[in-house]
Amino acid sequence: MSFWRLIIEDFKTVKKNDPALHSNFELFFNYPGVWALFFYRISHSLYRRGWRFAPRLISAMGQFLTMVDIHPGARIGRGVFIDHATGVVIGETAIVGDNVLIYQQVTLGGVSLSHGKRHPTVEENVVIGAGAKVLGNITIGRDSKIGANSVVIRNVPPGCTAVGVPARVTRRIDGKAPLSHNIMPDINREIFEYLLKRIAVLEHTIKTGDLETMEKNDQELDEVYRNFIEAMKG
Repeated sequence: MSFWRLIIEDFKTVKKNDPALHSNFELFFNYPGVWALFFYRISHSLYRRGWRFAPRLISAMGQFLTMVDIHPGARIGRGVFIDHATGVVIGETAIVGDNVLIYQQVTLGGVSLSHGKRHPTVEENVVIGAGAKVLGNITIGRDSKIGANSVVIRNVPPGCTAVGVPARVTRRIDGKAPLSHNIMPDINREIFEYLLKRIAVLEHTIKTGDLETMEKNDQELDEVYRNFIEAMKG
């Protein structure tokens, strides 16, 4: 795809992903994520040709105007949408695949001062929630979701959801529309509920001596626990 067709596609992507868009006027003046990609596409094109100062200057101008910091060395695919955009940081060796949805305050950062690949690779059709930090040379598998404010420091397999600090991976995914990023498993709540039910069973058995009921409840709770552990396997 040619350079200008890629930029045009960036603008069209907003129309596909944001129902709040009502006119082209809004697109040009109210979507810093689009303009951040515009400045990035120009600076990246020069960066690939071996230029260094000019791409960083263009990148700095884009950062000043949009409050989005995308290094010109990063590789960003087609159909990427940076919604609201403010505070997004994408490092030099980051790779973002096609049709990725990124919300405000997201960081694709590094944890190493060494040269070479030190930023994340985000594969196709990934949703990264607001405030999430994806750090290091790790891979976020295609069709995965990163919960808001999560800190991801390990690989996330394809089709999984990662939530928490540090992020924990679950294989459960809602399977609904790509924008259903608010439907995330609450891992901490689930394990606390399990523990509380287990304690309640033990207390009931101590008071009543009803071993038959305890055995039945134990079997049900064991099934819940096995499902929880299976879901956590990444």
